[in-house]
Amino acid sequence: MHIFTGKQDTSKSQAELLYDIQLRKERQFRANVALSWFVLLAILIFAFSGASITIGSTTYSGIQVDTQFIRDNLSFIAGGLGETIRISILSILLAMALALLAALGRLSTVPPIYALSTFYVSLIRGTPLYLQIFFFFLALPQLGIVLSGLVSGVLALGLNYGAYMSEIFRAGLSSVGKGQREAAMAIGMTPTQTMRRVILPQALRFAIPPVGNEFIAMTKDSALVSATGFVHELMWRATKVGRAQFHNLEALIMAAIFYWIVTLLLTYVQSIIETRLSKGDR
Repeated sequence: MHIFTGKQDTSKSQAELLYDIQLRKERQFRANVALSWFVLLAILIFAFSGASITIGSTTYSGIQVDTQFIRDNLSFIAGGLGETIRISILSILLAMALALLAALGRLSTVPPIYALSTFYVSLIRGTPLYLQIFFFFLALPQLGIVLSGLVSGVLALGLNYGAYMSEIFRAGLSSVGKGQREAAMAIGMTPTQTMRRVILPQALRFAIPPVGNEFIAMTKDSALVSATGFVHELMWRATKVGRAQFHNLEALIMAAIFYWIVTLLLTYVQSIIETRLSKGDR
């Protein structure tokens, strides 16, 4: 039979009390954040509502937008969402492959491979993404290589983000302890098997959360592909209809809202993935 002293019971009650206080503070914090978001969103909506409000002796008026234009062109601009997502997915897949290869090259002890990977990273990081898109779309045709706007955009985005993401993959590969490599060799695994079965699974688990951030950023940077004029994604449609009907403000507001919604959804999905991956660390 176990006998519990009053002192032990008191300690347990104090621990539970502290835990309840912490939970209440977290709930209060989340509630205050939600309330602040609501207030800021209400202010933003008012700013473009065209309505007026008087506080004391001062009258505040919102910007008047053409709601009829928004209703008439909402579906046309929204039609570019699919192309935006397609560009982003193709580009992030290419970027991940290039980033992994560049990371492996930067960890290589073979001078030409190390030099190639570092040269690629330096060159891409040293030039603007906007220039890279036009290089593939406008410069390569002089060499007899003609690429569509979509392919040019995907290549430029993939190469650009691959260079920046190589550091993420390099850090992930380096995070795997040396002892695990030695243990894999001790049981007879070849270097290729060690990389595929031991190192890469752990490195990818480390790299997935920051890669999610890069994908969100890439979704927004995909708007630069519209500069080619031949990719009918979200930004291209917004600028086209806005210029044609002299309603750039309304068109760009709609595009901004769509990008914001997509970003919020992707951020939510990323938080779920990060929560599931973090369970292994507990």
